[in-house]
Amino acid sequence: MNVSKLPEDENDTASRGFFRARWQGLVPLDRLFWRDLVLVGTAINVVSSVTALILLGLKLPLALVLAVHFAPVPYNIFLTFAVWRTTERATGAKASLMTLGATLWLILSVVV
Repeated sequence: MNVSKLPEDENDTASRGFFRARWQGLVPLDRLFWRDLVLVGTAINVVSSVTALILLGLKLPLALVLAVHFAPVPYNIFLTFAVWRTTERATGAKASLMTLGATLWLILSVVV
């Protein structure tokens, strides 16, 4: 019987690989949603947007500005799908709200 367990600490998660652990649902849902998606993901988006505005102010090519602005989108999509995959194993209103929150966060991060 193959039962996957959640890692006990950060070292166990790190040894499995950042992306693999999140994709396989080995990271606790609260950490994945609040820290990885909301805090870190939003910080990356803000830095990317500010950098793009600075490049725009320096009158650099629009293609470069747009590339910098939208660079985090693949990471945002990955995090959103990781939350979805993790909430598939959980039940209850909390999991549903986190799925909805991740979806809304992805839409906002791409539009803004």
